[in-house]
Amino acid sequence: MKLTSRLTKMLNIQCPIIQAGMAGSTTPELVAAVSNAGGLGSIGAGYFSADRLEQEIAAVQALTDAPYAVNVFVPSEKTYIPEKVEHMNAWLKPYRRAFHLEEPVVNLGEQQQFEDAIRIIIEKDVPIVSFTFGVPDAKVVERLKAHQIMLIGTATSVEEAIANERAGMDVVIAQGSEAGGHRGAFIETANQYTPLIGTMSLVPQIVDAVSIPVVAAGGIMDSRGLVASMALGAEAIQMGTAFLTTAESGASQLYKDVIIQSKETDSVVTNVFTGKPARGINNTFIETLNQYDGEIPDYPIQNQLTTTLRKAAAQAGDSQWTHLWSGQSPRLAQHVTAQKLIEGIIQQARTLIEA
Repeated sequence: MKLTSRLTKMLNIQCPIIQAGMAGSTTPELVAAVSNAGGLGSIGAGYFSADRLEQEIAAVQALTDAPYAVNVFVPSEKTYIPEKVEHMNAWLKPYRRAFHLEEPVVNLGEQQQFEDAIRIIIEKDVPIVSFTFGVPDAKVVERLKAHQIMLIGTATSVEEAIANERAGMDVVIAQGSEAGGHRGAFIETANQYTPLIGTMSLVPQIVDAVSIPVVAAGGIMDSRGLVASMALGAEAIQMGTAFLTTAESGASQLYKDVIIQSKETDSVVTNVFTGKPARGINNTFIETLNQYDGEIPDYPIQNQLTTTLRKAAAQAGDSQWTHLWSGQSPRLAQHVTAQKLIEGIIQQARTLIEA
């Protein structure tokens, strides 16, 4: 087994390790550190304004000459239902009051934000783009490919992986149910749930179903996860939680400490924070909203209704009222630099392969 593949050649990286585009937790320092160590760093641009994205790209380009990616969210087509929003605002009012917060204004500018991101990515010569929450339309794919930009999609089922390949993605990430943060799902199953297939089950089935390179994601934190993933047919791994606790991560010390101190049984998949299923450490916010007597507003509406509350709690050092995205392997998390994490994984993986 080799640690290089057609994927590492396609992306022009030395190590088969991709840092997940964790919106809200990536920094230029993290992205550059991963890319400089031979992996692929990713700017988590899901919530960025056009100005912020330009600044982040410029900062990364100043720190590395190596390839890097920008991760963007494919816009949803959800409806704003006033009654739903009013009911949720009424429910959240006492909790907002406790943090001295005003009721937020909902802004449904997802499409414009996405279009701005694509324009900036082309203007700034970004080499690689990854997509979450669906596949972009044919015109977007055509524009990016005209500028020789490599495209990475996300799939949580075989059906989604096939859709990614048909849409023109060059690479697909097989995101297992163990993954922390938002599920990249965009095709609901027959019972209207998003897929929750484990990584070890999902990867070989996707590998058999598509011809493009597959990246394994979900619960992978070390060399054992890398070697196991490649044995299943993946050509690289993507890690999120493992990079979340590194020195360069944008996560707060509170957040990092919670992950380090958590057990594999502590995370749950919930839609109460953003309106879209995501895996995080269970806390009072989740348990309280699980008692909600209405239907949770769709993403991105619920995300905007809870953002200021979650930020205020985090700033106050209150881990019970903010999101704590985490995969299912927190016991394997380390407080190290991104470079040390990658070097350790590659060195140990070579030892395992040669054993």
